[in-house]
Amino acid sequence: MQVYLYAKSGHTVGLESTKRCAAIANALKEFNPILCTSDFRAGAFAKENLEVKKYVNIDVLRNLTNIMQRKDILIFDSKEANEDMKSEMKQFCSLLYEIGTDIKEVIVDTTLYTKVTNPTIEKTLFFGDDDYYNLLLDLVKDSNNNISLLMGHYFFLGNEKIFKNHFSEVIDEEDYVSTIQNSKYLLTASLQTAFESLACGNYPVLFKRIDKEYNEELISKYNIPVIEYTNINELISNFENLIKDYPTINNFEITPLDNVILEIKQKVELFNKLTQS
Repeated sequence: MQVYLYAKSGHTVGLESTKRCAAIANALKEFNPILCTSDFRAGAFAKENLEVKKYVNIDVLRNLTNIMQRKDILIFDSKEANEDMKSEMKQFCSLLYEIGTDIKEVIVDTTLYTKVTNPTIEKTLFFGDDDYYNLLLDLVKDSNNNISLLMGHYFFLGNEKIFKNHFSEVIDEEDYVSTIQNSKYLLTASLQTAFESLACGNYPVLFKRIDKEYNEELISKYNIPVIEYTNINELISNFENLIKDYPTINNFEITPLDNVILEIKQKVELFNKLTQS
């Protein structure tokens, strides 16, 4: 019996699902889980930076049955599945979990995102891991900002040279985890990254991209600060003003995985007994 995790990923999607699934994979490491990503580079990023041990490339969720065996266990983070498909997967798998439904979305690997007493970076901007339409390039043109920029995983080759003209420092995406740990104030368009920042004891501020959807319920529940803007100067100015009097985050907590781990452990132990008898 094998445990699989599937994360929708890619150059127009980003790595938020990959980061959540990687966190769960590390929590389930005693079961030797396999992370499946719909883009090979996402799996490579998870192995190189997020301590994932095994990964494979599966282009779409439906193709998982090409590598899975009946009664395997699946955890998935994707909107690809309709109700009929979910019903089929439930019949195929011995356990099935959908992130956002069966497992709530505040998923952070606290073995990676640990609290830092004295962050070394005052302010960082993280736009996200993808920028297929070069929205950030358009946003920052004709501007010069006194803030560090953390590059996204799928940013176009050559953009780094351009960004160096607009930011005080450009940080490579390979330093993602350490940068989130060490950025006291984080301006980000990624809700997942904001949660990781909070886990480190830092102070994230969210701004919304026009090409992304956001979980408004979670934003409201934890009172994560969100700022409006029409241009980069207004964005940075609003950010600077907000962090002078950072709001109180409401009882932030990471989704516990104890019950999921226990259910999987019981299912695997039962399967092993049945197959060995």
